[in-house]
Amino acid sequence: MSRTIDLESLLAATADDSFAAGIRIDTELAPLAGPGGPVKPAVYEGGRYQEDWRWGSPDDEEPTPVIVIDNVPSQANRLEEALRRNRDRVPVPEFVLDLSSLPNLPAHLPKRLSSLEFPHRNADAYLRDARLGDEDFVKTDLGKAIFAAPAQEAGPLMAWFPQALLYGFWQSHLGKKRHNTKHARAWVSEIVGWKPAATDTRVLGLKGDSLNLSVDETVVSNPDDRAKWTLGGSGQVEGGRRDKLSEMGHGQVPFMGDEAAAAAVSFARVSQRATVSFAQLRRVGLGAAYSGAADAASRALLVALGLYAHVHAFGGSFALRSGADLRPSRSTVTWLGAERDDECELGDSGATAALLSASLEHAGSVGVPLDGWREEPVVLTPKENLRKAIRATWPDLAD
Repeated sequence: MSRTIDLESLLAATADDSFAAGIRIDTELAPLAGPGGPVKPAVYEGGRYQEDWRWGSPDDEEPTPVIVIDNVPSQANRLEEALRRNRDRVPVPEFVLDLSSLPNLPAHLPKRLSSLEFPHRNADAYLRDARLGDEDFVKTDLGKAIFAAPAQEAGPLMAWFPQALLYGFWQSHLGKKRHNTKHARAWVSEIVGWKPAATDTRVLGLKGDSLNLSVDETVVSNPDDRAKWTLGGSGQVEGGRRDKLSEMGHGQVPFMGDEAAAAAVSFARVSQRATVSFAQLRRVGLGAAYSGAADAASRALLVALGLYAHVHAFGGSFALRSGADLRPSRSTVTWLGAERDDECELGDSGATAALLSASLEHAGSVGVPLDGWREEPVVLTPKENLRKAIRATWPDLAD
């Protein structure tokens, strides 16, 4: 019979005197095209994949070549995005940087930036360069508490940035003489493709043109605003420079050799492994003013939050990027205990939501600071230096 992951077991496992190790979730993933169907891994500078060698089993005689399809930091961002998308049902704390005072930003940019999207969570430069009302956020009492909080006195983070205690942070944007607190991630997740059929395949192609315009015609254009250009090398375009008509999107343009993008890869199998470390979470404390029961309750709440995010991000079919659509075919959840490991049931979205709700209620009952939970987002605005930086990159091109 499978073990049940409930609040009582989480509280016992995350208590200071516990030796329980954590939870591991192993999932076999299938491409939509079926076994062996090509999957597009993340591509890094130079058109490279993150290649590695892994031991698939202790019984293997040799390690297996793999490509990391989605790495640990990327997975953390996807889990946070799942929390943001479901915030109407999961009342996690949220700050929102309102950019509506910057008109005519390109449509692909967000008009509101959520703290669940901040690349560095509580240590992010967007938070540092924001204002709360008429005051710089970093100078407010709330800002000072958040920026200064270490994992060992994590009350302000539990109240306002619980995801930072789960997925890790490093306060490195305040300067060498200011706070440089850091906390290693407790939740680690990764998607790997095993035995890639090839690692150097490129997507070759031809951008067509119905009129077959000459790609060698000279134009003058502003690369920041292609809406205005002139044919010939002497036209007057503000900020313009000489270029070829192909750069304006006309003519047939082949994509060959090093210019061709890295292609999707066929794998023998694709797997995801996610772990949450109770040992790492036991490093989280709320501070001297709080009880051991409150510390354990806060850690249990973080585990419940992580399980909820995992199910909503990866419990069904999901899309990582173009050409990387996957669905779970088989999943095994293992409780890593102090003396033995037990198979357990994670449950569906309803089960993880119920566990999260129970954990939140219990945390409140034992005094865990939950100021930002169940509240409307705190709205921030960009400081003037940030406004200027945004405009330097994205000038107002309304005309």
